[in-house]
Amino acid sequence: MISDDRATTTGRAVTCFSCGGRGRSEWCDLDGPDLRLLNQVKVCNQYLPGQTIFYQGNPCLGLYCIESGTVAIRKTDASGNSVIVRLAHAGDTLGYRSFFAGEPYRGSADALVPTRVCFVDRAALRQLLERNPVVGYSFLKHMARDLEEAEEAKLHAAALPVRARLAHLLLVLKERFGQAAADGSLHIELPLSRQDMAAMVGTRPETIARAVRGFEEDHIAHFQGRAVVIPDLDRLLDELESPT
Repeated sequence: MISDDRATTTGRAVTCFSCGGRGRSEWCDLDGPDLRLLNQVKVCNQYLPGQTIFYQGNPCLGLYCIESGTVAIRKTDASGNSVIVRLAHAGDTLGYRSFFAGEPYRGSADALVPTRVCFVDRAALRQLLERNPVVGYSFLKHMARDLEEAEEAKLHAAALPVRARLAHLLLVLKERFGQAAADGSLHIELPLSRQDMAAMVGTRPETIARAVRGFEEDHIAHFQGRAVVIPDLDRLLDELESPT
């Protein structure tokens, strides 16, 4: 009989049956023998900030499921310039597009904070997909959502000014990295460099630097290194509602 618990490389037992991220993942419809199979074949590892989970251009050997933490997906061009194109969190699955396309990984994945990731190899994936086709349908829906989000990002880059895009990025980051202070202000510990922020809003670092200065001059947000203080969240929201 297959055990429901599996020791990880860090010594802490992790089980698919109690994983907090599974309900938000493509594996949420698995149960019974299929879920026990997933629990048996997965290999779990913990990554410290800055450690790479997989590299752009390497063969896709399987999928990575984030149990906890935040992962940055980076792409590097022919000149060696590397930028973050998106962030992934608990419940997200990495590498599925490369797996289904039969291609190498199209980007690299780096841990931004202490992160726990489970790996499922290709052979086990094929077995799970054959036994439970609804999982494949879940990945198809995920791909459709990714395409829609990519189209929305292009629309924002074309239609919204940089200040509005920066405000939107800060609002997204506050959900995972923000903390309310006793005086009502919001404090965010940014996991991104200014260059990464520029890449994520579709502009150049010098342009994002001007937007940051504008936010500080207008007392919308105060930046010190990677720490951001937002005195009044409503004023940040105004940047989205009436962009200029």
